[in-house]
Formats: sequence, structure tokens, C-alpha cells
Amino acid sequence: MSAYTASQTAAYRQQSILTATPGQLVVMLYDGCLRFLHQAAYALRDNDAIQAGARLSRAEAIIAELLDTLDLEQGGVVASRLQGIYVFCLRHLTEARAAGDPEMVEKVGELLGELRDAWAQVAAA
Repeated sequence: MSAYTASQTAAYRQQSILTATPGQLVVMLYDGCLRFLHQAAYALRDNDAIQAGARLSRAEAIIAELLDTLDLEQGGVVASRLQGIYVFCLRHLTEARAAGDPEMVEKVGELLGELRDAWAQVAAA
């Protein structure tokens, strides 16, 4: 990819983010997290601990951001349940990292994939 094409892609992504609704931004976060989880599981299967660790860290950062931005007062029961899911996911990824277990990473990806699909439906409405 040329430098010109890369800058066009970056500009497009930035514009997409700037014009996205809050629901679309949440879906984008989920998409990024799922991509990093997939890459981490692949790296674990390939015995590449450094790459797996880097990808897990990026996924964990996104989950932490989703957790930190929850409004428990306005979100009520839904926000409280999301909080529990995000905390579970972070704990499960910590265990997956320690065990070097790609299947544990994929379980988190499956759970977050379901949430991503639900958010996508909300964002499209």
C-alpha cells in the first residue's frame, strides 16, 4: 500500500469516527476488540507469546474503555449487566493469558460478538 493510499484510508477512518453516532462508535469498538481477540487467539496457536500479549492488551484496553464509559445511573439494569460481562471478560482474558489458551480467548470473542450484534441492531434503528 502506498503512503498516499494509507493516508486516504486513515482520513476515511477518521471521518467515519467523527460522523458516527454513539451507537455506531460502540459497534466500532466491539469490531476492533473482536479483531484483536481473533489475532491473539491465532498468535497463541502459533506460539507467538509476544504478539498474543500485544493483541490481548489492545482488546483489554477496549473492554476497559467500554467498562469505564458505562453510565450506571442512567443505564440501570442494562448497564449493570454490561458491567458484569465486561468484568468477566477482563478476568477471563487474564486467565487465558496466563494459561496461553486460545479457546478461552475465543469464548470471550463469542460473548462480545453477541453483544456487538445487539449493539449493531440498536445503532441501525
